Amino acid sequence: MKHEKIENGDLSYSPCRYGASRMLFRGPRKRLDLPYIAFIGGTETYGKFIEKPFPHLVEKAMRQTCVNFGCVNGGIDAFVNDPTVMGICSEADLTVVQVMGANYLSNRFYSVHPRRNDRFLRASTVLQAIYQDVDFSEFSFTRHMLGALHTKSIERFDTVVNELREAWTARMRNMLGQIGDRVILMWFSEDLMTDEHWSERPGQLQVDPLFITASMIDELRPMVKDVVVANPTERAVSQGSRGMFFPASQAKAASEMLGVDCHVEASAALIPKIRDQLYSI
Repeated sequence: MKHEKIENGDLSYSPCRYGASRMLFRGPRKRLDLPYIAFIGGTETYGKFIEKPFPHLVEKAMRQTCVNFGCVNGGIDAFVNDPTVMGICSEADLTVVQVMGANYLSNRFYSVHPRRNDRFLRASTVLQAIYQDVDFSEFSFTRHMLGALHTKSIERFDTVVNELREAWTARMRNMLGQIGDRVILMWFSEDLMTDEHWSERPGQLQVDPLFITASMIDELRPMVKDVVVANPTERAVSQGSRGMFFPASQAKAASEMLGVDCHVEASAALIPKIRDQLYSI
């Protein structure tokens, strides 16, 4: 991600790489020869438009190195297939894994870009057979494609949702197996962690993380140390993009993201749980 000049000053993401990984992460690059906490996640963990995202706030409060492996629009695939990242996380004192959507991974029905997981690459012959009335060449992003499938047929779409959930659970088990059990799962979203059917939730396909239920998280609890739910308060959400850094062309995108106060609240929810785990190790 390039350095951007903006009206209110400069925000540099100081992009860096670790080892043989092909992914660029938010810097500055951290030392790995001292105790550290690793963070895996999507746009929120990366902290797009945020000067001090929650991994930075945790580092400041804990006075321990925090390595930010957040990836804008990233999903499980960006990490689980990266042996460098998995290796670094397995050596961490603790790894915080943000719960990411089930739309951001390759599955039996479609493939996504290996690093930019929001990018739709191709539909499988199975999905094309289910949706013979859809031209998949029209899609570049998974949410756009899924929205079109939902519009075509809710009944057929449920089959897609079930596949994504099964793939997500299997991929998460794979990732947690590589990292080890020194993991805290983090639900960081305006949306509640619930088992309510996706079609009955406000926003439906705008829910984030998409298609993930409380029961799916419960299945993973035996593999992790704790689960932290960080639903920002109404007050934090009402601050909108105040304090965020973005070019004018990205104002709409910034307004749809979790803002500065949401990150402050998320770090406040994480810090005592992290302390509990580090002191018990």
